[in-house]
Amino acid sequence: MGTFSILNNISGLYAQNNLAVSNQSLQKTLFRLSSGSRITSGGDDPGGLNLADNLRANITALQQSVRNANDGIGKLQVADGALAQVTNLLTRAVTLATEASNGTLTSTQRLALDSEFTQIKNEIDRIGSLTQFNGGALFNSTVSIYLSDGNSAGSSTIATNLTSLSAAGLSINSVAISGSDGSIAQSALTSITAAISTVATNRGGIGSGINRLTAASNVLTAQVQNTTAAEDGIRAADIASEVTNLTRLSVLNQTGISALGQSNARLQSILSLLR
Repeated sequence: MGTFSILNNISGLYAQNNLAVSNQSLQKTLFRLSSGSRITSGGDDPGGLNLADNLRANITALQQSVRNANDGIGKLQVADGALAQVTNLLTRAVTLATEASNGTLTSTQRLALDSEFTQIKNEIDRIGSLTQFNGGALFNSTVSIYLSDGNSAGSSTIATNLTSLSAAGLSINSVAISGSDGSIAQSALTSITAAISTVATNRGGIGSGINRLTAASNVLTAQVQNTTAAEDGIRAADIASEVTNLTRLSVLNQTGISALGQSNARLQSILSLLR
């Protein structure tokens, strides 16, 4: 029979320490299962937490950059839509000038056609000066889109220039299609056709900017997906493993409580010696 001692319950202390350890591990496992995260505090994985937080910052910057690119696409599309309408107006001007070039018309009739042509030039001026995006004038400006992953080395700017838009800028402000014969209108056709070509060139530049921003947005979206997967691999809990740990630690917790109870009960046997 072993020696009895009432000064220290060594087996009880051992059981208590083991129970505290298993309870701590059980609590951490429950935190991971309830949050879905492997890292619930800085002490779980300091290096992993640092990397995961940096990746999350990258993700937020990339997501905002995608929105920046899409805003830029929207702005350029507004400009392209305005220029498309200008092309329609100039196409109507070609019709008017062609009609005015015909020798069967009178001077009065050509003057009426020229009056409509003047309205077309005025509308082009109005479109150029009043077309806005987010409260700012659109033409004669630069659409500058900032893209970043949160680091200076991963930042860039895509810029698209929008030239001024006016009848004078298209060199048709002083062009007329009136006169006693069709010679003036015939000359005007050359200027109007050149203006259509200029507008088409400007639309081509805008289209290139839209395509570039679309490509950048697609790349950024892929970066968001891949970076999110990388962060998830670091931060996310392995649910299958944690469920296994939960079962094991629950058993340890129950056996630890039982062992502590048995250790305390063992001291009660000393009382039998005093009876």
